[in-house]
Amino acid sequence: MNARIKLFAGSSHPELAKAICNVLDIPLSPSETVKFSNENLMVKIQENVRECDVFYIQTSAPPVNENILETLIAIDALKHASAGRVTAVLPYYFYARSDKKDRPRISITARLMADLLQTAGADRVLTVDLHSPQIQGFFRIPVDQLVGAPILCERLLQEDLTNTVLVAGDVGEAKELGRFANRLHLPVAIVDKRRYGDDDQAVATNLIGEVEGKHAIIVDDEIATGGTIIEATNFLLARGAQSVRVVATHGVLSGPAIDRINKSPLSSVLVTDTIPLRDKRCDKIEVLSVAPMLAKAIRRIHDGDSISDLF
Repeated sequence: MNARIKLFAGSSHPELAKAICNVLDIPLSPSETVKFSNENLMVKIQENVRECDVFYIQTSAPPVNENILETLIAIDALKHASAGRVTAVLPYYFYARSDKKDRPRISITARLMADLLQTAGADRVLTVDLHSPQIQGFFRIPVDQLVGAPILCERLLQEDLTNTVLVAGDVGEAKELGRFANRLHLPVAIVDKRRYGDDDQAVATNLIGEVEGKHAIIVDDEIATGGTIIEATNFLLARGAQSVRVVATHGVLSGPAIDRINKSPLSSVLVTDTIPLRDKRCDKIEVLSVAPMLAKAIRRIHDGDSISDLF
């Protein structure tokens, strides 16, 4: 593509946006978001973008709903400023877990987000580890989904993984587990959870595979409040695991997550910076950057090259 490339960023994760720009050796283009006294937002693009190839970086971090609106307004502003193409770079996709109608009379909000992004004027989307792959099908524009497994596995391979087993916290994470097992060449196990009653609380009841005497690594796509991983940790230790650690792409770490991790027997937690780590009170957490991976994808999208080897 011959158009000039420009990168803009929303308010959610300025550190990641700057890191991406540093890798690309491209300055972050200026924009201004104004919040009026009536809580309305205005986004002003502060340089010419006519016929440019624009990438707008925003992630689903608090305040989530305000950041969504900022994204939509910014994309609309870019399109009306005659940007040639606008790619929404969303490292952690908005409402990714609301991807199905599993209760009566609720919204499939991940699909609604897709509709809103397209209506605002996004020409394509670049994201990392969608909670469910069917979210890509909610769009009528191209969606490139990168995965965090290569980054996380590269870090794990720096350690001695002898006598280690990979564990899925539930059956639904088995596919994510496969990505890691193929790269690390380690055995796997799955925690079998069952729900009893209507309280929506899953209880670990069985274990598929062996963890006794082994170092267990729980693999997940995200850590939210930490309840699931702490329950799985205690379950694995009770069945003879020597130690338990967690690796996940998205460190949401909402609500009581940090306190739970600090008080838990978890040895460590490895996540990426798709979401900013705002609470740094936990020495067990290590954060890896997705900036180089996103920068490569942005460059290849701009140049019209394949990004499939980044998946």
